[in-house]
Amino acid sequence: MRLRGRDPRAEQEKRWPGTPSPVVETTTDTRAPLDQHDLEAAPTPASEPEAGEPFDLERQPVTPLLLDDFEPPGPDEGVADADTVEPDETVAKASRAWSEVAAVMSHREAGEYQPRPPPRILAVANQKGGVGKTTTAVNLGAGLADLGYRVLVIDLDPQGNATTGLGVDGRSFELSMYDVVMRDAKLEDAIEPTSIKNLFVAPATIDLAGAEIELVPTFSRELRLRRALESIAGDFEFVLIDCPPSLGLITVNGLAAADEVLVPIQCEYYALEGLGQLLRNVHLVQANLNERLEVTTIVLTMYDGRTKLAEQVADEVRTHFGNKVCRNVIPRTVRISEAPSFGQPITAFDPSSRGAIAYRELAREVSGGPA
Repeated sequence: MRLRGRDPRAEQEKRWPGTPSPVVETTTDTRAPLDQHDLEAAPTPASEPEAGEPFDLERQPVTPLLLDDFEPPGPDEGVADADTVEPDETVAKASRAWSEVAAVMSHREAGEYQPRPPPRILAVANQKGGVGKTTTAVNLGAGLADLGYRVLVIDLDPQGNATTGLGVDGRSFELSMYDVVMRDAKLEDAIEPTSIKNLFVAPATIDLAGAEIELVPTFSRELRLRRALESIAGDFEFVLIDCPPSLGLITVNGLAAADEVLVPIQCEYYALEGLGQLLRNVHLVQANLNERLEVTTIVLTMYDGRTKLAEQVADEVRTHFGNKVCRNVIPRTVRISEAPSFGQPITAFDPSSRGAIAYRELAREVSGGPA
């Protein structure tokens, strides 16, 4: 489509940096020699100009890049997989980022993970999406319920994946976490039972997405969830708050209401990249809103033992966070991904699978044993 007789792409190309003019002047070259700065910015010529001769890019020979110059990859070449990539430099970048938040993690001690006694309120948080926050909240909650603990999963994610993952239909309840946070509804009135004994969920709907904006002018906006939790104090041994993959007001509410932070970390570099920022935000919440908040539990998820990178990331995380890292890791399995489509945690969907065993062992480690 052309507007006012102009080609919009041509107009756009004029604004691109470094785009040559489509019109070439054929007049006598009167340009002055380029200075050193211009030479650094210009492409390297095929031959060096004589001393004192003006550098003219148009007079330099151009070697065309032909398709025949590329050789097809051999049977052992091509796209490198995780085993052929050296992960040391990748993990080192994360190490440098973590060194900036040493003050946040001041209690890094060697040894095994030491669970706290219940009741416990854990915010499952990580600003990186797709690291297994909801999966961990749902399946860890189910594992804790199987051990005899009363568990409440609070779904603070507007996507409501923890709600559907526990088999709760969005049309089967009247109150959601939006009503609790924005309309001062009682939390106990929004709690729904699940098909798992001792496991309950406070559901979320897409309405919660608007709470990020609606909370801005609200008085004491960061403490709305904490006050709601006071009404059910002592009713549950474990409360798992599934936070959205962001650092907005909803996540801040979850951090302000919790005593501990559980951080799922995918065993890949991208999951490590934003971890420093998350820890800094935890420190800010601790200093200004919730002095008892502490990162106590780190869970390694989507672990693929066939790759060197996963092993390197796991070792690096254990080196930095010591006994805050759980010994049990969650493997990358298809069965864990299939379970939410049936509205069940993996411990009910396929109790004998590797994922179910891993989450049951993780629940035992986090809780310290059966109730």
